[in-house]
Amino acid sequence: MPTITIVGAGQAGLQLALGLLRNGYDVTVVSNRTPEQIAGGRVTSSQCMFDSSLALERAIGAEFWGGAAPPIEQIALTVPAPPGSPAAGGKAFSWGGRLTAPAQSVDQRVKMPRWLEEVTSRGGSVVIEDAGVPELERYAAGSDLVIVATGKSEIARLFRRDPARSAFTEPQRALALTYLHGLTPRPEHSAVDFNLIPGVGEYFVFPALTTSGPCHIMTWEAIPGGPFDAFGTATTPAGHLATAKRLLREFLPWEYERAAGAELTDPNGVLAGRFTPVVREPVASLPSGALVLGLADLLVLNDPITGQGANNAAKGAASYLASILARGDAPFDRAFMEAAFESYWTYASQVTTWTNAMLGAPPPHVLELLNAAATHQAIADRFANGFDNPPDFFGWFMDPAGAAAYLADVRTLVPLPRRSPEEVGRVGLEPTTGGL
Repeated sequence: MPTITIVGAGQAGLQLALGLLRNGYDVTVVSNRTPEQIAGGRVTSSQCMFDSSLALERAIGAEFWGGAAPPIEQIALTVPAPPGSPAAGGKAFSWGGRLTAPAQSVDQRVKMPRWLEEVTSRGGSVVIEDAGVPELERYAAGSDLVIVATGKSEIARLFRRDPARSAFTEPQRALALTYLHGLTPRPEHSAVDFNLIPGVGEYFVFPALTTSGPCHIMTWEAIPGGPFDAFGTATTPAGHLATAKRLLREFLPWEYERAAGAELTDPNGVLAGRFTPVVREPVASLPSGALVLGLADLLVLNDPITGQGANNAAKGAASYLASILARGDAPFDRAFMEAAFESYWTYASQVTTWTNAMLGAPPPHVLELLNAAATHQAIADRFANGFDNPPDFFGWFMDPAGAAAYLADVRTLVPLPRRSPEEVGRVGLEPTTGGL
């Protein structure tokens, strides 16, 4: 069987390694940290994996947390009433859509050490070293295929930006993560609670599993320079938490009530930064002329506003696995590498288009859909399940004509009882800058 080296021990690299090992390939994984260092390090993401992604893990025997990770059953959307409106300080509208099957979030400090151990137990090799260009040359000399599944090292610069597929040249959001114990659970269905503040940014919070047990993860998406863009000045974990609570108290008082007594899961349970979304060319050439293939976030790096990072990684790993299995013993040349990426891009391009749209000003047909979802559960449910199947958004959410046809059809159904303005502070929305 071909020998394959995978540089990077994240969701995509390890999932692909485990799938290849299950099919008898000779696999080496290169990680720049030991399992112990990963488990004891800083949080790296706010991953929320939906059922179709979890099914890919189950298919290769690598989903180990179904009984331990809290289920996520719903996507809930809340928009605060604008300042100066009769309902200021309350909610313009708030609704929840039920997921067909639960989602799940497992801290990568829990998942990746376990998967590294699984690579070894299935007969694969794990090498602990920082990989640069000289190391890639060595791997390429001893492997039939080298796949780079990390974008956080010097080797990422080998992969050129694709200007035709990259919409941005600067970060669209300032990002922050906060892992907490003691946040009050929702009284009914567990959910990703998504709060959208036009002109300010987005805040979402959901249950997860971390190194110390069940927790909640806050994810902050700040429009650069706006009031949510405040975590860069927090120099300590305690300062980060204080900033988070201050922002909730000022902008989202109903979320502050849930978080007022919460504490950090650990001193490493915070993260802040920003990056520019980008699409890169899939193949890089080493000085020797050897070729290496990129994977996942290295090639398609989207803003996390739609929660697709870990899901894209899982879909990318599964797509590459299928391409490699179909290749058999034929050489992994440039044509193969480019075709493997294009096969994945068929899916990832739709996720990228949708995610980029969510970063911009919501068009009128989207505002109408979101308002209508407050009284038509079918719309709320379809919106929620679109996070598990983003291509579905293109038939109704991304297209004004499709939205009009869908709304006309849904409105023939009996609507939910409309709650009074006193109950939800419903005032409607106007098109504005900021994300959706």
